[in-house]
Amino acid sequence: MRARIAGVGAVGLAALLAGTPAAVAQGASRTSSGPAQSDTRWVVDMVHSQVDFGVRHLVGRVRGTFDKWYAVLATKENDWKHGTVTVSVQTASLNTGNAYRDADLRSDRFFDVQRYPKMTFEGAEFAVADSTLSVNGMLTIKGRSKPITLTGQYRGVAKDSEGHERIAFEAMGEVDRRDFGIQWNESVAGTDLVGNTVEITVSIEAVRAR
Repeated sequence: MRARIAGVGAVGLAALLAGTPAAVAQGASRTSSGPAQSDTRWVVDMVHSQVDFGVRHLVGRVRGTFDKWYAVLATKENDWKHGTVTVSVQTASLNTGNAYRDADLRSDRFFDVQRYPKMTFEGAEFAVADSTLSVNGMLTIKGRSKPITLTGQYRGVAKDSEGHERIAFEAMGEVDRRDFGIQWNESVAGTDLVGNTVEITVSIEAVRAR
């Protein structure tokens, strides 16, 4: 039972940001409930998945999301511990619900999306124990790469109303934005306007494609 959880949990985490709505629909139509072949692949259900971030503003907190992202998972047969995942996020797709703030975040003061249209995560070390999971990888923003660990909960496996197998997880991590050249700030009455620690939360529901 532990081996099965480890396998599926790692795949779920590796499915991080994997696919577009069209890819999900196509993958779901090809889903097989039979034994796994040499590779097991999952595509993200974009309707039930999201990537969020949060950062302090004075004494409050601003939260946002990215609307356009995908990932590619590669494994060696069923050896999920040696699986890899490459995640790509379009930085211009950030959305905090405020057009003025979003434009500022896209500017060269922060993400500089014209010069750096993508940020990536490359994960290669998975660990799952019972309902908890973690993955180590390299996060690259504005051309700078730093190691990061995401940890969270594996939510399990279930079949939907059409018989497609689904997995789900939620994982979180923190980064210092200054490590990636996002350094702009100003002081207001002795307090930094923007916090340096950025929280990342990934909530994924993925459909087995093969």
